[in-house]
Amino acid sequence: MSRKGRRHDPARSVAFKVLRAVTSHGAYANLELAKQRAKLSPQDAAFATELVSGTCRAMGSYDQVIAEASGRELRTLQPAVVDILRLGTHQLLGMRVPVHAAISTTVDLAALEVGERLVGVVNAILHKISARDWLGWLEIIGANQDNLGKIALGNHHPRWIAEAFAQVLPITEVMAALEADNVASKPTLAIRPGLAELAELGGEPGRYSPFAAYSDGDPSLIPAIIQGRAGVQDEGSQLVALALARVDAPKGTWLDLCAGPGGKTALLAGLAQLSGNHLVAAEKHPHRAQLVAQNLRAYPKAHRPLVVAADGTAPPWNPQTFTKVLADVPCTGLGALRRRPESRWRRSPADLPELVTLQRQLLAAAIDSTAPGGVIAYVTCSPHAEETTEVVATAGDRVEVLTASDYLPEVPKAAAGDFVQLWPHRHRTDAMFLALLRRR
Repeated sequence: MSRKGRRHDPARSVAFKVLRAVTSHGAYANLELAKQRAKLSPQDAAFATELVSGTCRAMGSYDQVIAEASGRELRTLQPAVVDILRLGTHQLLGMRVPVHAAISTTVDLAALEVGERLVGVVNAILHKISARDWLGWLEIIGANQDNLGKIALGNHHPRWIAEAFAQVLPITEVMAALEADNVASKPTLAIRPGLAELAELGGEPGRYSPFAAYSDGDPSLIPAIIQGRAGVQDEGSQLVALALARVDAPKGTWLDLCAGPGGKTALLAGLAQLSGNHLVAAEKHPHRAQLVAQNLRAYPKAHRPLVVAADGTAPPWNPQTFTKVLADVPCTGLGALRRRPESRWRRSPADLPELVTLQRQLLAAAIDSTAPGGVIAYVTCSPHAEETTEVVATAGDRVEVLTASDYLPEVPKAAAGDFVQLWPHRHRTDAMFLALLRRR
C-alpha cells in the first residue's frame, strides 16, 4: 500500500510511464516497454505489454469514448489524466478485467501519479464508460459514419488509413487487413547468411524466407543473436532483400541507400558475399550509421561492408557506381502497424507530401547510382499508393520495370501488377511493397 492507502500496481505503473513516453515524447511503445519489462515479474510484464499495446492500438477510438462519456474535449484535461483514462478504458472495453478492478486500480494510479484532487474526475468518467461495452460505445461514436468509417472505427484505425487500403485491396479484404493490424506479431528472426544456421534459432522455420524462424521465447537470450550472427527481422523485410539478390545483374558493388538501423543490410551483406559481390551501406544520420555497423559486427573484417554516413539524396560517390541498389525509403510505416500500433494515430495525411518528395528524390538518386544493366529495389513499409506505385511512376523511361513476383515464386498472392505487395492478413508479414527496376 502507498500514501493514503492507495495500492501501487507495478504493471499499471509501468504501463502509465510507457504511455506517457509515447504520447508526450514520441517514443515507440515496443522499445519503451523493452526498457521497463526487466522491472516486472513475467506475469506483470505480460499484463503491462497487453495494456500498453492495446491502448496504443485503440487510442483514437478510446479518445472519442472518453470525450463522449465526460462531455468535454480532451484538451481540457491534463495530458497525464487523459493517458490514465485511456488505460482504464482499455481495461473496461478491451480486456477481461472485472469492472470494479479496472476502475479501482485506475483510480489508485491516478491518485499516485497525478494527485488526489483528480481522483473524483477519473472515477466519474470511468463509471460512465463502464455502463456500455465496446460495441455499445461503437454504436454511439460511429452513428454518423458511413460503412467504411464504421469499419475503420470498429477496428481502431483512422478513416484515411482504411481509405488507403481500400484503394489497393478488394473491398472484401479491407476489414481483414485492418483486423490483422490488431494482432500482435510473433518475433521473427533472421540468420546472417554464412554466419549461422537456421537450427541455431530454434522455433518454427519461416513460411517463405529460408533465413527466417519464428521465436516463442526471448530472442535476446539466443547465442546467435547475442553474437550478431542473427537478428530480429520481419519476414517481409527478408523477402524484399532476397528478391533483389535473385535478380541477374553485372558483378560489382551493391549499395544499401537508406541502411539504418541495419537489419536488411546485415542480410544483404551475406547475400552479396555468397554471390561474390561486396556491399556498401549508407545512412544519413551518424547515430543510425553506428547501429548499422553494430548489426554487421559478426562479419569478418576483411569482408565487412563499408558503412558511410551519407545523405542518399546528395551522395558522395560517383554516378553509376553500383550494380544493385536497395532503396528502402522512409515512409508512413502503415505496413508495420502490428508492431508499431501507436503509429496509426501519430501519422496523418499531412505527412505524405514531405515524405513523397523525399521518396522521389531517393529513388532518383538510386537510379543515378546504378550502372546500366544494374537493378534497383524500391521498397516501402507502406501500401499507400502515393508512396509506392506513384513514386515508381516518376522513374519514367530511365528504367525497365521487372515483374517482381517472379523473384518470389514461393510467396502466394504477392503480385500487385508488376510489383510485390505483402500483407499481414495474407502473408503474416509487414505490408512491404517492392518494385524491381533495371537501369537502362
